[in-house]
Amino acid sequence: MHNKTVQTYTLSSKLFLKMLAQGYARLFANRQRVNDLNVFPIPDGDTGDNMCLTIESGYSQASQIGGASLGEIAGAASSGMLMGARGNSGVILSRIFAGMAKGLAGLPKTDTKGFAAAMDAAVKEAYGSVAHPVEGTILTVVREATEHAAAQSNKSLEEYLAAIVLGMENSLEHTPEKLQVLADAGVVDSGGAGLLHIFYGFQDAVLGISSAAEAPAKSQTAVHVDFSLFDENTELKFGYCTEFLLRLQSAKVDLATFDEKEIEDYILGAGDSVVFFREGSIIKVHVHTKTPGDIISHCQRWGEFLTIKIENMTLQHHNSNLAEGHKPAKRKEYATVTVASGDGLHEIFTSQLGVDQVVEGGQTMNPSVADFIAAFDKIAAKHIFVFPNNSNIVMTARQAAEVYADAKIHVIPTKNLGAGYVALASFDTTAPDAAELEAMLTEIAAGVICGAVSPASRDTVKDGVQVHKGGFIGYRGDEVLSSDEQRLAAALSLCEAMDAGNHDVVLIIGGADASEAESAELCAELGKKYPTTEFIYNYGGQPVFDYTFILC
Repeated sequence: MHNKTVQTYTLSSKLFLKMLAQGYARLFANRQRVNDLNVFPIPDGDTGDNMCLTIESGYSQASQIGGASLGEIAGAASSGMLMGARGNSGVILSRIFAGMAKGLAGLPKTDTKGFAAAMDAAVKEAYGSVAHPVEGTILTVVREATEHAAAQSNKSLEEYLAAIVLGMENSLEHTPEKLQVLADAGVVDSGGAGLLHIFYGFQDAVLGISSAAEAPAKSQTAVHVDFSLFDENTELKFGYCTEFLLRLQSAKVDLATFDEKEIEDYILGAGDSVVFFREGSIIKVHVHTKTPGDIISHCQRWGEFLTIKIENMTLQHHNSNLAEGHKPAKRKEYATVTVASGDGLHEIFTSQLGVDQVVEGGQTMNPSVADFIAAFDKIAAKHIFVFPNNSNIVMTARQAAEVYADAKIHVIPTKNLGAGYVALASFDTTAPDAAELEAMLTEIAAGVICGAVSPASRDTVKDGVQVHKGGFIGYRGDEVLSSDEQRLAAALSLCEAMDAGNHDVVLIIGGADASEAESAELCAELGKKYPTTEFIYNYGGQPVFDYTFILC
C-alpha cells in the first residue's frame, strides 16, 4: 500500500524514467504468465520474453542520459526499443513508444493533457506500423484504453492512468470476442496482457509504489580480450566499431534550426555500416571506421558526448573466430540472410544453399532488430535478401530493413522453415532485377506446403482434433492435422493428412529431440507407404519442431 495523497499534474523526465523502470519491472516479474497465453498448443509462448527484452533495451538507453528533457528521455527509449525489438509483439510495442516519443518530442515536461496526446500519437503509430491491423490484439487494447481515458485528460496523472489501466483490463477481457483463435484457445491476447503489465508499472511509479520486483540489472557478460591477438606488427584490417551519444549544445548550434543531416552526411562519408538517429538534442551514431578519432573530434564541433564506445574490430575478429564476419573490399550484387537454430540447419543453409549469414533464432528465440543489423554489417552487397522463416520474425526483419542504410534490404516473408528452404533453393544470383527477384521469391515462398510435428504444451481441442499435453501434434500452418501420444505416429498421420504420396519429393528436417533410430524408422515407414515418393532426410537439430516436412 502507499500513503501518497498529493496528486501529480506534471510529467517530468525523472518521473517518466521511473515509469519505464517500473513498467519493465512489472513485465519482467510477469513475463512467464504472458508467455503462457500462447494460442497454439506448442511451446511457442515467447511474447512476454520478447516484450521484456524490447522494453529493457529502451529503458537501458534512456537511463544513460540523465538530466535530459522529457522529450529526450522518451526519444532515447524509443530508439533503444527500435533496436531491441523482437517478435511481432516487441515490434508493435516499439512503435507504441515511438508514437509516444513523437507526441512528447521537444517538451521539457508536460501535463496530463500532453501525455494523453502522446498516447493518441502512440495509437496512431502502432496502427500505422501494421499493414493489415487485426482487432483483438495489443492494437485494440492500447486504442480502446486510450479512448476510454480521454475524458480524464484534464485531471491528474493518477486519475488518467487509472482510467488507462481500467480500459486495458476491460479491452483485454473482451479480446476473445474479437479474435476467434483466442476464443478457441480460451485465452486473452498475450501482447495486450504484456502491455497491461507495463502500464501497471507506470501506475506504480506515479503512485509512488515500489514494485515488489524492481527492474533487474541488465545482465553483463564479462569480456575477456586476448591482447596477444593484436601485437606490434598486426595490421588494422577491419577498423573500429564506434558508437556514441552526442548532445547538441546551444552554445555551438541553434537547436531550433539545426539540420542533423550535416552530421549524418559527414558520418556517411567517414565510414560504413552507419546507423544514425536524432532524438531531441541527442544524436546516436554507430559507424565502422579506421579513424574514430577524426570522427570524435569533428562531431565535437556540434556538441558534447554523453557516451563513447570504440572497439577494435580486428581484435574482435580474431578473438571471436569470425573469419567470415568482415566485409570484403568489393560489394557483390546479391547476398542472403536467413534465421535458423540448430547446427544441422546452419550447415544446410550455408553449405547446401549458400547463405551468407545465419541469424541465430526461431521458435521461442526471436532475434532482435540489432541482431539482423549485425548480420547485415558482415556482408558487402548492394542487395541483401532476408528469409525470417517464422511468422513472428517477419516484422522484426522489416523494421531492421527500414533503419539499415548500407544496402537495400529485401524481406521475403517466409513464415516457416519450408518456405525459407524452397525460396533459397530457387535464389537466382544472376537475376538482372532485384525487385523482380523479390517478387518471384515471395510468390514461391507463398506456395510451399510445409508441416511440422511438435510436442503439445497443453490440453485443448483445435480444428476438431483432441490435443493432450505431453503428446505430439502434426500441423500445417495454423491447422492441427494429427495428434498422438507418440511422435512417430503423429508424424505418419500428418504425412497422410498432407497427401504426401501425391508429391514427387518430401524433404524431412529432423529436430534436436528426434532420435536417429526413430528418424530412420520414420523414413522406412514412409518409403513403404508411398513408394513413388522420394523422402530425403536431413538432420537440422532445431528445437520445438521435432520433424519438419517440406512437400515438393
